[in-house]
Amino acid sequence: MRTREQEYAVTVFDQVSRLKEAYKADPEQIDPKKYGSLCHKLPILIRTAGLVQALAFVEARGKAAGKQLLADLAQTVGTPNLVDTAHKATLGSYMRLTQQTLDALLWYKRFAQSVLDVDASQNEEVSR
Repeated sequence: MRTREQEYAVTVFDQVSRLKEAYKADPEQIDPKKYGSLCHKLPILIRTAGLVQALAFVEARGKAAGKQLLADLAQTVGTPNLVDTAHKATLGSYMRLTQQTLDALLWYKRFAQSVLDVDASQNEEVSR
C-alpha cells in the first residue's frame, strides 16, 4: 500500500511527463514552461490569498496552462472540481483540502524542475 505522498508523486510525474511529450509532438499544445512556472507560483498564491481565491484567480485567467494545472491538481487530490469543492467546503474540509493541495503542489514544483526544466526564477504565468 502506498502513502498519499507516493500516490501524488506517481500521478504528478505521469501528468507532467505526458504534458512534456505532447508538447514535443505538437508545439501547439500547452507550453511546459508556462505550466511549470504556474506550478512554482500557485503555492505562494494559495498561502497569501487562500485556496479558493487562488484557484478562482487561475481559473478566471482562462489560460490553457492554468486550466490544465487545475484539472491535473483536481485529479491528483481526488476531487472532480477543485474550485467548486473548495468553495463549498466546511472549515475542516477546507483546511484539509488546502493542505492536500499544497502537498500535491510540492510534487508539481519538483517535477517542473526535473522533468520540464523550469526553475523558480522563470515564474511569469501568474504575475502577468
